[in-house]
Amino acid sequence: MDKLQIVGGKRLNGEIPVSGAKNAALPILCAGLLTGGDVELTNVPRLHDVKTILKLLEQTGLKVTQDDENVTLNGANITSLEAPYELVKTMRASILVLGPLLARFGEAKVSLPGGCAIGSRPVDQHIKGLRQMGAEITIEGGYIHAKAKKLKGARILTDMITVTGTENLLMAATLAEGETILENAAREPEVTDLANLLVAMGAKIEGIGTDRLVIQGVESLHGAKHAVISDRIEAATFLCAVAATGGDIVLTRTRTDIFDVALDKLREVGLQMDVGTDTIRARMNGRPQPVSFRTTEYPGFPTDMQAQFMAVNTIAAGPSRVTETIFENRFMHVQEMNRLGAQISTEGNTAFIKGVDRLVGAPVMATDLRASASLVIAGMAAEGTTLVDRIYHLDRGYDRMEVKLSAVGADIVRIK
Repeated sequence: MDKLQIVGGKRLNGEIPVSGAKNAALPILCAGLLTGGDVELTNVPRLHDVKTILKLLEQTGLKVTQDDENVTLNGANITSLEAPYELVKTMRASILVLGPLLARFGEAKVSLPGGCAIGSRPVDQHIKGLRQMGAEITIEGGYIHAKAKKLKGARILTDMITVTGTENLLMAATLAEGETILENAAREPEVTDLANLLVAMGAKIEGIGTDRLVIQGVESLHGAKHAVISDRIEAATFLCAVAATGGDIVLTRTRTDIFDVALDKLREVGLQMDVGTDTIRARMNGRPQPVSFRTTEYPGFPTDMQAQFMAVNTIAAGPSRVTETIFENRFMHVQEMNRLGAQISTEGNTAFIKGVDRLVGAPVMATDLRASASLVIAGMAAEGTTLVDRIYHLDRGYDRMEVKLSAVGADIVRIK
């Protein structure tokens, strides 16, 4: 199992290109099932999760042609309407094949999903919405069996805001008969990116970017060309890294209009930034200032940045408080950070951090995707050597992170 070895205390200087967004690429790749035409995608990140979803799509019969960050999909010859447990168990986003298969072919059999152990993340909202559109759904043997001769438009109000739920129902609604209204829809930029692709494929969607999506079903969708949006979480992760280590970096190929809250918090930390439309220059001298925050749905503070900001807070000049409202199990990095000398205690869904003068390198273990990134940041800020184990979590969502960081001065190597 691969590990990352990090020798801390190095300032970062140079340029980092930001990859395409994992959370946009996965639903967009699944949208290839909605048409028999060519869906040509650019800026697709090279991630383990992307490999997994492409493998899953290929076993349905979807033709995948890949050249570096360019992927072309063709769904003219779909032969299987099943997403098997072996592929779905490692990644929760596999549930996103359910809506497209059901809408286009009238049937789907999808294993209940797996993924990071950061909370239950139930799929009941997906099932509830598809049932309202006329699908007959049973769950047995760990599989969701869904059937519908033709999905019918419906008004769907989800009990909670769910990103993958919104994406699944949105894709299903594009080929349903009549009008579908999704109330309480997720507003994340990645949902908007999917909606923009669907419109390019011939879908009729109003309210894109709001919490009320109105979809007029069409008979069929066609091929399209689309560039996946830049990864706001990767960009903010690198900004947290320079906030923790000091230095002067420029992020390129980014989208600065989709993570305002994180940028505001980074300014509070003391990070100086020159923000363009697709570049950010970030400079940090001195110790970070503590920032307290509460995670919430977009456009609020993203749960996917909670751990990385906590890493910065561990060495901040004062105490801070972090409240996690999205996932009940997302503080597993706390005990690992404390192994490096951090002083963090938790009470329910709140973490209390007392900033320390220094962290000291130690062996630590990644527990989930964003926790891995936070341990890399903490290791880069620590004195001495940190060994981060179980980095397969990191590879699920960051495109060669250690390569990008070593290019700007970090002492970080992958040990096979």
